[in-house]
Amino acid sequence: MHANAVKYILLFLLGFSPFIMFAEPDANVLKGFISDAKGNPLMGASVSIPDLHAGDITDSGGHYRIANLHNGKYLVEVRMIGYATATQYVNITGVTGQDFTLSESIIERNEVVVTATSLATMEHKNVTPMQSIRIKELRQHAFTNVVDAIAKLPGVSQLSTGPAISKPVIRGLGYNRIVTLNDGIRQEGQQWGDEHGIEIDDYNVSRIEILKGPASLAYGSDALAGVINIVSDEPVSEGKIAGNVVANYQTNNGMGALHADIAGNINGYSWNVYGTGKAAHDYRNKYDGYVHNSRFNNLNYGATVGINKKWGYSRLSFTAFGQNLGITEGDRDSATGKFLKLVNDNGTVGETVVNESDGRSYKNQLPHQLIEHYKLAWNNNFFLNNGGRIGITLGYQQNIRKEFEDVLNPGIPGLFFLLQTYNYDLKYFFPQVSGWQFTAGINGMQQDNRNKGDAYLIPAYNLFDGGVYLMGKKDWNKLSVSGGARYNYRKINAQALFLDSAGEVVPQPAINDYRQFAAFNTSFSNAVGSIGLSYTLARRTFLKFNIASGFRAPNIAELAANGVHEGTIRYEYGNTALKAENSIQTDLGLSWSSDHILVDASLFYNYIGNYIYIQKLVAVHGGDSIPSLHDEEGYAAYKYSQSNAALYGGELYIDFHPHPLDWLHLENTVSYVRGVLIGGADSMRYLPAMPPLRWQVELRAQKRSLGKWLKNAYARTGLDITFSQDNIFSAYSTETATAGYTLLNAGIGADVVNRKQKTVCSIALSADNITDVAYQNHLSRLKYAGENYLSGRTGVYNTGRNISLMLTLPFNCK
Repeated sequence: MHANAVKYILLFLLGFSPFIMFAEPDANVLKGFISDAKGNPLMGASVSIPDLHAGDITDSGGHYRIANLHNGKYLVEVRMIGYATATQYVNITGVTGQDFTLSESIIERNEVVVTATSLATMEHKNVTPMQSIRIKELRQHAFTNVVDAIAKLPGVSQLSTGPAISKPVIRGLGYNRIVTLNDGIRQEGQQWGDEHGIEIDDYNVSRIEILKGPASLAYGSDALAGVINIVSDEPVSEGKIAGNVVANYQTNNGMGALHADIAGNINGYSWNVYGTGKAAHDYRNKYDGYVHNSRFNNLNYGATVGINKKWGYSRLSFTAFGQNLGITEGDRDSATGKFLKLVNDNGTVGETVVNESDGRSYKNQLPHQLIEHYKLAWNNNFFLNNGGRIGITLGYQQNIRKEFEDVLNPGIPGLFFLLQTYNYDLKYFFPQVSGWQFTAGINGMQQDNRNKGDAYLIPAYNLFDGGVYLMGKKDWNKLSVSGGARYNYRKINAQALFLDSAGEVVPQPAINDYRQFAAFNTSFSNAVGSIGLSYTLARRTFLKFNIASGFRAPNIAELAANGVHEGTIRYEYGNTALKAENSIQTDLGLSWSSDHILVDASLFYNYIGNYIYIQKLVAVHGGDSIPSLHDEEGYAAYKYSQSNAALYGGELYIDFHPHPLDWLHLENTVSYVRGVLIGGADSMRYLPAMPPLRWQVELRAQKRSLGKWLKNAYARTGLDITFSQDNIFSAYSTETATAGYTLLNAGIGADVVNRKQKTVCSIALSADNITDVAYQNHLSRLKYAGENYLSGRTGVYNTGRNISLMLTLPFNCK
């Protein structure tokens, strides 16, 4: 496949899409009545058809109505807090009536998921390990970014560089091994770097699905560890205009956030507009005080327009993410142990000790990053007369990343990346044959990355990625089987760069000029597949088994880095000899529940051939290798290498609520992963950056109604117990051991309702690290900052006590 194929695919899709609308069946409507077990109507229940991106909220009489539908058989989901989620396949033809009865249940889990599946499916019937979480639950906890919000889930961790930057880690794997989806397309920034977070507004989220395991079948390279699917907004009821105003304040870093959104749906034409602003000063902890330059601010906004009609739906979304954040380097004054900041000392670069007022300042300091991410996504679903349908998704993303570090020229960036990505995804859903649902597709992307600054870490490059796949699924009474195969191809073309003795770019090298990057062309290809099953052993007992292969091509930094990586406090060298990673993972899961207990257990084993990792280089004399090119002294050198590896572990979740205290929960979550280099020596036996054993215990009280004015009230308290990590990649001091710690957390909240029992305000108050424990997370990059010579402690510690207050005010205009 050639890069020009993208152009032809885009032209084909744009030219073909208008003709698909020939499928114009009669109008179809799904309507009905939602009640509790006693027959009482339920107001505010959510009824949705995920495959059609359509839904409604029940009125005061418990009625719902969803119009402009295509005829067919679809999975319908009915949700309401305090009740067990109901799911049922409904055959919609003409005006179709379907009533649902919801039973009260403290355990509400029976979600419908859409990630890496042909069609929407119930979570317990999905063969791959998956977990979903909705915004209501997310907002019961304090978070500073979207990854921080999900890092409490079993098997999910975060690699952080302060509170503003978090990268997801699923079962010990992160970076380019995880694909993040938003608005139907894969998010593409500079995710290869430790200090590059995900450019998605954490307040513009309705649901997040986390797939734990290889998903290369559906998403190609980079989905070797899993997928995080962030669903921004859900459909608004027909004829309604509604929105929310959200305000959040957190005490530790003084973070204030304000978010507003409004959406409407009139006669099948929908729209949504949102905006978010937030700002924070430096965070603090017991040992470091205010951590200098960990401040950040955001300004995000976006809009969506769409149409749902008998022929299908089409949605066009635009999002803009803007973030300005400091880069914490951790340099300290040797006499006082306090942090140092850069200053302009009469035309020369100087340093001075920071004071407490500096820590409370929201003003940008050097060094800092400016990140802008613009994304346009067009999602389409068209029905054909033969019973099949076509899905078309096109996307464009522009990622601008600037790093400012020169106090003498504070407005001129050093590193300056301009990344442009064109995404395409075309899939055909075959008509069902004997219960089998097949989907064939082609997807991928075209990328162009340019260096616009005067500092260089990676070369300018072009990338083309494409893959073809076939997926199939069938449900029997108790058994569900799913699988498929894919072929993927990726090509990278990197450009050479030469610098003269002054560090200026030269088009043609002279004798004394320095080659920063060598030009190269390389390609990677692979075939992957998966097969799995889900079996209902009893009415509430489900068994899952899945085996899948994964594929990941090396990213541009792993292949060709040559420069200082500011956020990681190191000089990095790439390795053009790297091969693609290939994995085979086996998963086994068991879920059992009764009226008073829920148990979810999962085990996995993941073999990865040619696993890529970074290790510190050693100088000839035995100390750290320190490059001395173009004023880069003082940074230890690291280089990418690879070897075969294995990761294994599992997660255990137990939710116990004793009778007659059904409103009381005792939740236990255990996550464990061990990663080893096969055949590695003692100091190189364990993979670097492996999350330690983690045990979370939470006691939670929950009442659907508390008096006349409060609904969905809760109070929780719990321990987050992280064990020590001594299984480290200790060769050449690449990684150091981390002590364990225990954090005490708590929270309360409720919905405030009016006389008509409609929610007028939701309140969530949470407190994390109540006892103000000083700790270092093993996956914190700031752990490797310099030594505090006064105390003898190395690195920067994580956030201390933090109290968060979040208010949500929903409103309806019609």
